Amino acid sequence: MRKFSGALLGLLFFSIQLLHAQSREIAGKIADSKDGTPLPGVTVKVKGSTSATVSGPDGTFRLNAPQNATTLVFSYVGYQDLEAAISPSMDISLVPGDKALTEVLVVGYGTKIKRDVTSSISRVTSKDFQNQPMPSFETALQGRTAGVFINSGSGKLGQGLNIRVRGISSVSANQQPFIVIDGVPVVSQSLGSFTENDNPLATINPDDIESIEVLKDAASSAIYGARASNGVLLITTKSGKVGRSKVNVGYYTGWSRPTKKQKFLNSAQYKELFGYAAEYSGYDPATDFEDETGTTDWNSTADTDWGAQAFQEGSISQYNASITGGDARTKFLISGSWNDQKGIIIGNELDRANGRINLDHTVGSRLKVGLNISLAKSRNYRVPSDNAFSNPIQLNALPPLHPLYLTDGTLNPNTLYYNNLFEISSASNVNTTFRSISNAYGEVTITPDLYFRSQVGVDWNNLQEESYNGKETLDGAPTGLGFNNQVTATVITLTNTLNYRKSFGDNHVFDALLGTEYQNGKTTGAQVQGRGFPNDKFTKIASAAIIEAGTSTETRFTFLSYFARANYKFMDRYLLGASVRVDGSSRFSANNQYGSFPAVSVGWILSEEKFLAGIKPLSFLKLRASYGKTGNAEIGNFPSLTLYGGSAYADVAGLVTTQFGNNELRWERTDQFDVGIDFGFFNNRISGEVDYFHKNTKDLLLNVPTPAINGYTTVTKNIGSLENKGWEFVLNGTILPGKFKWTASVNLSTYKNKVTKLVAPVPPGTRTVGRLAVNQPYGQFYGKSYAGVDPANGDALYYLADGKTTNDYSLAVDTIIGSPNPEYYGGINNHFSYMGFDLDVQCQFVKGGDLYNMAGFFQSVNGDYYDNQTTDQMDYWKAPGQITNIPEPRLYEGNGAGKSSRWVQDGSYFRVKSVNLGYNFPRKWIGKLKLETARLYVAANNLITITNYKGYDPEVNSGFVGGFNLGHDFYTPPQARTISVGINLGF
Repeated sequence: MRKFSGALLGLLFFSIQLLHAQSREIAGKIADSKDGTPLPGVTVKVKGSTSATVSGPDGTFRLNAPQNATTLVFSYVGYQDLEAAISPSMDISLVPGDKALTEVLVVGYGTKIKRDVTSSISRVTSKDFQNQPMPSFETALQGRTAGVFINSGSGKLGQGLNIRVRGISSVSANQQPFIVIDGVPVVSQSLGSFTENDNPLATINPDDIESIEVLKDAASSAIYGARASNGVLLITTKSGKVGRSKVNVGYYTGWSRPTKKQKFLNSAQYKELFGYAAEYSGYDPATDFEDETGTTDWNSTADTDWGAQAFQEGSISQYNASITGGDARTKFLISGSWNDQKGIIIGNELDRANGRINLDHTVGSRLKVGLNISLAKSRNYRVPSDNAFSNPIQLNALPPLHPLYLTDGTLNPNTLYYNNLFEISSASNVNTTFRSISNAYGEVTITPDLYFRSQVGVDWNNLQEESYNGKETLDGAPTGLGFNNQVTATVITLTNTLNYRKSFGDNHVFDALLGTEYQNGKTTGAQVQGRGFPNDKFTKIASAAIIEAGTSTETRFTFLSYFARANYKFMDRYLLGASVRVDGSSRFSANNQYGSFPAVSVGWILSEEKFLAGIKPLSFLKLRASYGKTGNAEIGNFPSLTLYGGSAYADVAGLVTTQFGNNELRWERTDQFDVGIDFGFFNNRISGEVDYFHKNTKDLLLNVPTPAINGYTTVTKNIGSLENKGWEFVLNGTILPGKFKWTASVNLSTYKNKVTKLVAPVPPGTRTVGRLAVNQPYGQFYGKSYAGVDPANGDALYYLADGKTTNDYSLAVDTIIGSPNPEYYGGINNHFSYMGFDLDVQCQFVKGGDLYNMAGFFQSVNGDYYDNQTTDQMDYWKAPGQITNIPEPRLYEGNGAGKSSRWVQDGSYFRVKSVNLGYNFPRKWIGKLKLETARLYVAANNLITITNYKGYDPEVNSGFVGGFNLGHDFYTPPQARTISVGINLGF
């Protein structure tokens, strides 16, 4: 037995010696061919063998290769593959690959080379929007990404935006995309108490952003499960880079004016129109004007342009500085900025301070740690809601006959409506926001093919609202009104992932992801309102004589999630991907607390096939398709529960029911199919993408009205369905590749949506025209159809059911009068460079998308009220036989004043969104100043707008109407046209 054991050990020892004799150790270092930066994570394989490794943090590698091996294969995302003959010590330089194919995209919980992506993802990088004054980072996507429609809503600073990814996938639930910043899900909904939403993302500095990825189809977004139906935005902030420390500083300043000012009647025109209207209806204009306004200004010599008083020349300035650097073990970025904006609307200002520290450190060969810390403070001096008499834009309703000032030089309070210029000196509404979106992570390399990552992220958002209306203001009279509100939202997210990637031979590449995520959110709030202040210099609630109201709130939610993803590539041309996520949420009933969201995708790189090898112009061709399910859980925290609250009667406390629950409440689910093609010609000098998508949303969460006799007005139910489908086209090209270089990109998107299931139609409101109806577009305009003016008598005409016309508004039928959904939209982007000069011109366009000018009911109603009118109303009917679209003015008789298609207009527009012309000074000029780089530039935003819309701006959506009333304009301010100059210096 001992002899046998000794022989066995001897054989084992001999085998090991023989194995070592048959292999040899290869070592080397891998770097970027351009700047020599070490490249960690490069896959190194022995050709024809399963032996492989990856390079370490300093770019070095070491592996055993068979004695007969002759070649190593090096592959790395974003670089060209390289085969090199084996030598004892190898110094390898990898060449960056074709940008169109080797670009690295951020995907959910990881990254992926664009060539291997089988889903629909759009990307915008910092180079696309640097040096552009932007109200918030989301506008960087406008006109640059197919399938993403952004409407800024108004020209108010800090105002909420409407972002739609491939249409509208909900009615009562949130319609905005899910936003993740450096792996941290963030709150994108307004926290304020204001009628119109603010934009909590306006606290984020666009200069901190490295890239924005938009996950559009289910295959890319389903990894985020219950919150991905509206698409997902992945924001990656800038990080440190290996190399010596670099300091960059920048400054720009600019001036803003409205893109358009409407023209209103002067005094002579006003008296002509209203004099005609009053006399027709049997009134003496001077007497009736005095009765309505309480003034004798009909006979005044004033000619005040009240509409112009709403505007001011805006300004913007920003200072920013950053320092970056690092070595093979540690990389860092420290940045800070100050942004100060003065809006084009009187009283509207916004300032923002940002600070950031991003740090990555490699501890040994297996452990990597890092943290991203950001802190922002912003102050938004807000202006009132569009619907408020204190809204500066509503000044245009005042007759020009009213003087701006009294004879003693003070503001004139004796006007038809409230002279809201009193708000400038006697009122304030300031929103102060502190926000931190931060994370810390640890990453352990278990084997060269397997690593574990754990991250904790926090989104902390503190909003402080403080407003005061003085004694001379409409809301504050006669003793002053103060209001304070404080809201703190804290969301903590813990994410753990296990990643595996392995190559098997030359033809098989497999990667997989397993993960869990826990999220806990808490929002607390407290507000108080007081009245009766000693004078307008005492504006704090502590000085109020009467505390009128006060309340406090607290709400919470949790998510617990499990997810997995796998991708397989065969022969570098056949691609397969699949993912699934299971989400559990406290927002849903115990019967439906968990939901599953799977997705699958396939791709075929045809350009790798031999049967296409003979097509010389073809550089790249890939077919891809995907299908999956996503959800929407953004419906508030307790819709499934019956809730109770405290109430008092005769100073005795008690309980009342505040909400009727629904224990069958389920997730909204969206099924999405996508098929696409990616192509490149002439060495990818021309490249592009074509996608078709079809989305079906089921179990829509709707707030269904209930009889108030039960004590409840609504209950949330799953009762509806929506459909969205459309095409997306992207074409990129290098038109001139030489010394004078010209590159261009064009994108165009279409989508059609319709409601496919409802319990009952949701009709328009009293003043709005949007509605919901089965087999009709979301927010379709519905009302009476205006037929113009009867040439014989000046009567306003409307259509009857049989197509004939009537001058009796009550007999006209309600019918479809428009749709706020665009037929198509897109952008055109051009970049030119020559010597040290560069020029970027970015345009956006929208075709279709009707707008309903609600303010037209007052400002374009040809003399039915004493509101000042737009100048086009002077083309009113005056004599039999006259052809015009504006009825005869008849004071108080409502001739053409009913809600109708008269104020529905085409919202199409073409806009030169941004222009940036810069000069980069040669190094030989600036070297003596110890500068590495210096760039001087001039930029313009919203430079030119071409549209037939008669209102202020076609990019409008009045915030106070809410819900499905898209494309409504009610005294909504226009966008700002901004011209700026700036300089960037690098040390």
